[in-house]
Amino acid sequence: MPATTRIAIVDDHELVAMAVQNLIEGADGLEFTRHATSVTDLVRRMRDADLVLLDLTLRDGTDPGENVRQIRDWGADVLVLTSGEDPYLVRNASRAEVLGIVRKSTPRQALVDAIRTAARGELVPTTEWASALDTDPLLAAAPLTLREREVLSLYASGLGARGVAERLFISENTVNDHLRRIRSLYHRLGRSAATKVELYQRGIEDGYVQAPGRD
Repeated sequence: MPATTRIAIVDDHELVAMAVQNLIEGADGLEFTRHATSVTDLVRRMRDADLVLLDLTLRDGTDPGENVRQIRDWGADVLVLTSGEDPYLVRNASRAEVLGIVRKSTPRQALVDAIRTAARGELVPTTEWASALDTDPLLAAAPLTLREREVLSLYASGLGARGVAERLFISENTVNDHLRRIRSLYHRLGRSAATKVELYQRGIEDGYVQAPGRD
């Protein structure tokens, strides 16, 4: 690790970014390089950070897991900052290649310590991250394939079988085959998914469908 680790933050709340900047500028071995309001703005320039502090919920509605992947492809490690958003987003981030998930309300010195740990490329153990992993429904959820997850998500969101088929460029018969297998898997797990409403409920429970309440 270089003597000084360059830190950038992606957060669309300027006051949060300024507070984190003050923390970093007062910490030995850390150098604040840039504040970006989106991952797109961050990665369009040549890499100038070794570690990125990524806000879990950005107003542009981007997916946390995809944001992490873009930053990793850019060449930087990622430490996620959260205000305690819904489990769907926390679990999404926890499945990506992050060094940890830390609450923004973490005490000043503990947050600096977490950033320093991540700056060394080490994992940052926190209760938020442990909880996300321990309660991740995908670890014990219905073993759906990626395509089945896509079918479930679209179907449960309100599309009919034909609409799902058109969206995924597959036949309507294939969609119905997927739905039959999904229902069968849930039935074998003792979790009824006979109706569209029940499929929607199972999808939310297992993290395959995003819970309502977010734009």
